[in-house]
Amino acid sequence: MRRLIFGGIALALVPASGAGAQSRDINEIKGKIFDAHMAERLFAKGLKFCGELDGKNFYFAPRDRVLNLDDYHRSLDSLVEQRVFNPEARRAWTAQDAAARWERVKQEAAKNKADCDLVASLPALEKQLGDLEKTPQASPTKN
Repeated sequence: MRRLIFGGIALALVPASGAGAQSRDINEIKGKIFDAHMAERLFAKGLKFCGELDGKNFYFAPRDRVLNLDDYHRSLDSLVEQRVFNPEARRAWTAQDAAARWERVKQEAAKNKADCDLVASLPALEKQLGDLEKTPQASPTKN
């Protein structure tokens, strides 16, 4: 959802430079560049861990560290087995609590990887944009 909003804003800010495939390509690249810059800002602290954020780990912001998904899943199971107090639910951890948290953390791991990949692609996107902007657009032929 956030990407759609920011992408829409980016496209609204891009001046229309004529109809055609090249202008659509330029606008698409500008949208990706905008998304990459937003990811840089919103995920600034986690970017230093991009080497580890491969979809099997996720960035745990409260402790500013990376946690392994498998280890985290075992920890959730342990919380349920030991009936540890869950402050979010104000009761002991249940299997449903752990399953919900597990799904959120898996999504977070995928998002962390996507954000790292997007930020890493920024130089290539900027180069691609520069190359497209230097290339003159084909003008329609008159018959």
